[in-house]
Amino acid sequence: MEFKENQAIYLQIADHFLENILEKKWNTGEKIPSIRDIAVEFEVNPNTTMRTFNFLQDKGIIFNKRGIGYYVADDGYKKTLDLKKEQFIKEDLPAFFRTMQLLGVSLEDLKKYYEDFK
Repeated sequence: MEFKENQAIYLQIADHFLENILEKKWNTGEKIPSIRDIAVEFEVNPNTTMRTFNFLQDKGIIFNKRGIGYYVADDGYKKTLDLKKEQFIKEDLPAFFRTMQLLGVSLEDLKKYYEDFK
């Protein structure tokens, strides 16, 4: 994975986790890879990976079964969806709308592009 310089690495790894949950690659109650496995996969320090796990656990998206590993929480999908929507609305949409305005793209144009995309 190529990491961006404008965002903490642990948050970029968290985004990867969130995408796996939203794409239903990791389902509710399912065990996820270990801290060590993720550190090896992404070639990062295990402490960085631990920050990712702590962040997601604090958000209620994953939970730890002591001595067994980490799992997707029962409401992990919904919490992931809510978190990603909030991030999208606060971070991505303002820049997107600004670009639309600068380029003269209307909401009607956008609707057509979206329909073509689907």
